[in-house]
Amino acid sequence: MLCDPANPKGSGVVNVWQESVPVRFGVIDKSDRLTLDSIFYYFQEAAICHAENIGVGREDLAAVRQGWILSRMSVIVNRRPNYREVVTVNTWPRGVEKLFVIRNYQIKDKDDIPVVSARSAWLVVDLEKRRPLRPSAITTEIPLNEGLETLKPEDNGAAALVERTNLELTAKRKALYTDLDYNGHVNHIRYIQWIEDILEPRLLENADKIRFDINYLSEILYGDTIEIFFAPVIDNENGQDCAAASAAFAFEGRKQENGQAAFRAELRLRD
Repeated sequence: MLCDPANPKGSGVVNVWQESVPVRFGVIDKSDRLTLDSIFYYFQEAAICHAENIGVGREDLAAVRQGWILSRMSVIVNRRPNYREVVTVNTWPRGVEKLFVIRNYQIKDKDDIPVVSARSAWLVVDLEKRRPLRPSAITTEIPLNEGLETLKPEDNGAAALVERTNLELTAKRKALYTDLDYNGHVNHIRYIQWIEDILEPRLLENADKIRFDINYLSEILYGDTIEIFFAPVIDNENGQDCAAASAAFAFEGRKQENGQAAFRAELRLRD
């Protein structure tokens, strides 16, 4: 299935969007495998196509002064696809939880085996007031896809992350032109790249299995300076440093001008 922006319903309206994507040179790291931020890019493009296909895309919502904002996302990578591998990206909405519209994702290999699974929570916002709205006005247009899950309940996907108190200031990033998207704020994928840049490259290059959770707490606008705080995750039950064994880290981005949290994330890496 191909995404035709000029005619998103050209192949008919579908409950589950599916498209084949080759892993090209620009989305791999030194290990010859797909990067975490590129996984988010694949998901972003597929979700945009599907939203347009089912009639709740950017232009559809803008006509009633509404828009989509990604609030939370959890991604579990069981294997990172290799350079030149052709994978299938699937995405579908999965009902509503309070103010959140849930959207699931999967990346499958040539044998139809899921190598990446994800769950996300989106808000419908008033574009003028920048406030969340109850999604009931548009959910009648969205397929429920009951029973079609990617993560198990015990995975606790797209949940609120706890605020950690042991984080240390590690880096600063100023939001510039290339960080921004159509909505005029920093694109959600850029947050992932900022987080990746905190770590030593070898940690990301060596990792094959990944668990990544992020909460987007407030938008970052052009010129904002973000202080990124970071620390290894500590296993409170036995007091051990999880980073030493399983490479687990916590992050928080705060606006320098007022200390407001912009994002919170946790990353777990395994070879």
